[in-house]
Amino acid sequence: MSRAALARLYRPKRFSEMSTQEHVSETLRSAVSNNRVAHAYLFSGPRGVGKTTAARVLAMALNCPNRGADGEPCGECESCDRIWSGRTSLDVIEIDAASNRGVDDARDLRERAMYAPTDDRRFKVYIVDEAHMLTREAWNALLKVLEEPPPRVVFIFATTEPQKIQQSAAPILSRTQRFDFRRIGVNDIVARLGDVLRAEGVNAEDDALLRIARRAEGGMRDALSLLDQVLSLTDRSVTGEDVRRVLGLAGEELYLDLFEIIAEHRHGDVLRFVQRVLDEGYDMAEFYRGMADALRALLLVRLEGIEAAEVRDDLRDRYRAAADAFATGDILRMLTQVAEMDTEGRLRKAANPRLLLEALLLRFAHMERTVELEALFRAAGGAFAGDAPPAAPRAPARPAAATQTPPPTPRPNAAAPSQPGRSAASNAPPPVAETRAPRAAAGGLAAARHALQAIAQPGVVPGGLGIFLKAAEIVSADDDRLVIVMPPGPGLERLTAEPVSREAVRSALAAQLGRAITLEVRASTGGAAPEPPQRLTPEKVKTDQLSRLSANEPGLKRAVEEWKLELMD
Repeated sequence: MSRAALARLYRPKRFSEMSTQEHVSETLRSAVSNNRVAHAYLFSGPRGVGKTTAARVLAMALNCPNRGADGEPCGECESCDRIWSGRTSLDVIEIDAASNRGVDDARDLRERAMYAPTDDRRFKVYIVDEAHMLTREAWNALLKVLEEPPPRVVFIFATTEPQKIQQSAAPILSRTQRFDFRRIGVNDIVARLGDVLRAEGVNAEDDALLRIARRAEGGMRDALSLLDQVLSLTDRSVTGEDVRRVLGLAGEELYLDLFEIIAEHRHGDVLRFVQRVLDEGYDMAEFYRGMADALRALLLVRLEGIEAAEVRDDLRDRYRAAADAFATGDILRMLTQVAEMDTEGRLRKAANPRLLLEALLLRFAHMERTVELEALFRAAGGAFAGDAPPAAPRAPARPAAATQTPPPTPRPNAAAPSQPGRSAASNAPPPVAETRAPRAAAGGLAAARHALQAIAQPGVVPGGLGIFLKAAEIVSADDDRLVIVMPPGPGLERLTAEPVSREAVRSALAAQLGRAITLEVRASTGGAAPEPPQRLTPEKVKTDQLSRLSANEPGLKRAVEEWKLELMD
């Protein structure tokens, strides 16, 4: 025997039953009750959040003979039943734009819209699903009827990609009322699944519903479909283990085992762990998705404590221990790399996803613990703005072992060689009184360069000047006077010929530095013919980035020179 799917059986029949979309349902219900229904609507949002359902409920309310004074349809009459179930109705027509997207289909729709509804008290409602699939010519054919619609005709366009309509048919947006549907929260999905299971007479563990709600990613229809899939296996009770088996989800214990391997740098165990994942039958894509969720939970535990993360009670101690084994920056770096691979879709497209997963996890296992830049500066003998100068010359301070991991081990022969003709005493750090002024000057130039980088970001300086400031360089920061050099071009011309543009840059720099300044703009001097562009490689990018960081921070520059540091990923 065939049976209706839960997603269809428990589709809302009234505005009040639409989960977490009150900004849409209450507005539509009020429009119906006050006789202020628009002639065209655009419903946009992710899949499975209630766009088509809202369109059907609106059509039911407009044509329900037993409609309440508050605008709610009865949901029980023959008209409501036909519209709700999607059966044939002369006055409510649903069209799939994915298969009826051409100009001829749009012309046919326009001609049919000219016919009046079957009754003077009814409305003719056209529900166009996947509206972004309509061609530009089809939208042009509909433009006139949307601008001057026939009486008692309502168009409802539903789409998951409104930006495509903006690109191909922008005038349509001004002729419709747009409602943006939100993703449904995990707690709301869990509550709705609980209501459905009680109606079905089925018991379920909270952990089971939570797993389904997370897997649905904000879509109520997906959540009900997943629940239907799980119920096909179980009898009258749903457990977390049932959900894991049916959906192929990896248990949280598996990810905690992985975190221990990474934290302890057990490189060989990484390959054995991936083999274990395959032997236990986990889907690579599902395991990868679960790893991103587990890393996010680990980051929450690290930042806000165990109570902030939604983890099982029996695994709280293991999550706390795993979070303590990593610095916040380490977890963030791993999460970023996982997100980047997911964004590019490399795992789904790979012929052998196992190799990609092994390479990623090995990178995690080889990853050195994050060292704060402050520790590097102090280790190199640098001083920060506002720091009190040391009382006497001293060797570069090392980070405390209790709070920071020791800096990278220097390469052989990394110590700075003594210059010829100088004694060991001459190699000692100079007295504080002799180095304080040069260090302050370098700090002023570094601060000015930081300020220039900040205002070069888009939108900081008006008039689009930021793009030109990226090629500029501050060569002098004496007292309150800054000198900027720029290559010949429109940026230099604007800053030298337009007082308004120069004043905008000066004001932005003064705001960043927190003091009044004067600004001088010069052209960079010409030289030999430019060298041909070099091929961009990851190594060159790292080298250039480290050079820029060293130029702006004298302490970091000294650390790089003495310890031969390299920039990691």
